[in-house]
Amino acid sequence: MSKYQFQESDIYIPGTDIPKNRLGIDDPILLHEIEETLLQEAYRVFIGELNPSVCFDEHYFKSLHYRVFSALYDWAGEFRSVDICKGGSIFCLARNLVNASKKIFQELEREGFLKNMGSLDNQAFANRVAYYQCELIALHPFYELNGRITRLFFDLIAIYNGYAPIDYSHGLTNDKQGAANVYINASITCVQCADNRLLQELIFKGLSKM
Repeated sequence: MSKYQFQESDIYIPGTDIPKNRLGIDDPILLHEIEETLLQEAYRVFIGELNPSVCFDEHYFKSLHYRVFSALYDWAGEFRSVDICKGGSIFCLARNLVNASKKIFQELEREGFLKNMGSLDNQAFANRVAYYQCELIALHPFYELNGRITRLFFDLIAIYNGYAPIDYSHGLTNDKQGAANVYINASITCVQCADNRLLQELIFKGLSKM
């Protein structure tokens, strides 16, 4: 998988694609394992915190990134200040991030942050989740770990509405790597073609009531 290309960024250890981290780790496999451990623990914590007062706004979205990864990275929870691209995907320009994010979350607020949507059928719920997830994928506001935090964010919204965490491999493949590639392709289509239909399908098939 290709890594991000940054303009004038020094978040990586020189000569590598490994982000500088507070533990001084230069082994990408070990660093990934620690990230995954922090993320799995975060699921337990954040699910336990869900209650009617939780507001799925921009502050909450940024706080997820900070609380999960601040033990590792100085830039956790901070929007990037440089432009980034990955493969053929160019994400929101850094100078537009603040306004673009504000617009997304204002629209999400007008829909009640997708809270209390139990009256919608699975397809309608999947369509709205796919729409906003696609918007945040294209935004790509953080230096790293955008996909994992975006999926966590919408998993929490799904759980709040009585669903299990979204299974993006459901009904598509039994191969873990293949499932990951399907999600990546759906994300690329969101960014490059502004088309969230594949992501809608993945989310719809991956929804199940708790």
